[in-house]
Amino acid sequence: MTETTLTAGTARSNSAPDPKLPGDSNKLRTRQRLFMIFGLAVGIAALVCLVMRYFAPAFEETDDAYVGGNIVAVTAREAGTVLAIHADNTQRVLRGQPLIELDPAMANVQLDAAEAALGRAVRAVRVNSAQVDETGAEIVQAKANLSKAQSDYARRKDAAAAGAISGEDLSHAADAVTTSRAALDLAQARQAQATSTLSGTTIETNPQVLGAIAEVRRAGIDASYMHIVAPVSGVVAQRTVQLGQKVAAGTPLMAVVPLDSLWVDANFRETQLADLRVGQPATITTDVYGGKVVFHGHVEGLGAGSGNAFSLLPPQNATGNWIKIVQRVPVRIALDPAELEKTPLRVGLSVDVEVETADSSGPFVANSAPPAGGEVASLDGGPKLDARIREIIAENAGRKP
Repeated sequence: MTETTLTAGTARSNSAPDPKLPGDSNKLRTRQRLFMIFGLAVGIAALVCLVMRYFAPAFEETDDAYVGGNIVAVTAREAGTVLAIHADNTQRVLRGQPLIELDPAMANVQLDAAEAALGRAVRAVRVNSAQVDETGAEIVQAKANLSKAQSDYARRKDAAAAGAISGEDLSHAADAVTTSRAALDLAQARQAQATSTLSGTTIETNPQVLGAIAEVRRAGIDASYMHIVAPVSGVVAQRTVQLGQKVAAGTPLMAVVPLDSLWVDANFRETQLADLRVGQPATITTDVYGGKVVFHGHVEGLGAGSGNAFSLLPPQNATGNWIKIVQRVPVRIALDPAELEKTPLRVGLSVDVEVETADSSGPFVANSAPPAGGEVASLDGGPKLDARIREIIAENAGRKP
């Protein structure tokens, strides 16, 4: 009786299912909520990406971009010894501000010699003018002598016919006529020679004087090279010259970087160039200022080739181990000068560039571009040298300067 009862109880306990615990049900519901939240987040992200792709403005960006600018080299145009240096690295200079002074002693000596040669040339022209007057007087005298000789010959010829004089006297009279005529021809030739150096010219336009003026200008220009000024406004960099150094013509002395005309060279992949056009707006952020300062600009032009095309040793792709590499093409981005003045940049800084390419109707290549670096006035001596030349001519021509 007891064994039967135990066996039946054991069978009932083995066949009945275990009831679920309350904690398992809560975990299941939590897991389901998490999956629903995750799916909803993925759906929202996909929707946002879809909206941005079709409604947000298209753009191309790159972080392979750097600030570029003109580095204006200051070189010695003539040899000389450095007497003074008026600017150093990191200092800002204005256009026309003195930078370096070379010893002008030899240049001044050459200028004095050229001025003396100009004075001699002016006096030589005056001598030629006096020779013209002198030869005119000689011609008058020669004509008078010829007329007298011809008259004497005519009288002696009549006297010889009457037997009053000898034939020898008549021959001497004929020789006097020939000599007088030769003297007249010589005086006329001398007058033509003297006139040829002055014909159609004045003292100022005489070739001999013009040559001397050119030498004075050359010496004056060489003397002006001893005073070296800043060709543009900017910051001094790369100063290599030292006080007392003997420099040769063409020696680099320093450089001036105009920081108000910088640009950005952004190297875009060739796969990003399809929609890039000249004039498209661009935004630039720099590592030096971070994201708190944003520069604005526009695409000024696309490079004529990739970096490999203009490298010193271009790759030779016609080989058996060729591997395709995506090339990059430099795109120049012009910056806003007002923003550069407010937050200045430096050449070579790293920047991030983003170009808005929604409007791709512009040209792919710029039709024209502003001149690189501006203009520099020629050192031709200036009005001071012109006034000195006029003064020398007036002094040696016998006129009041």
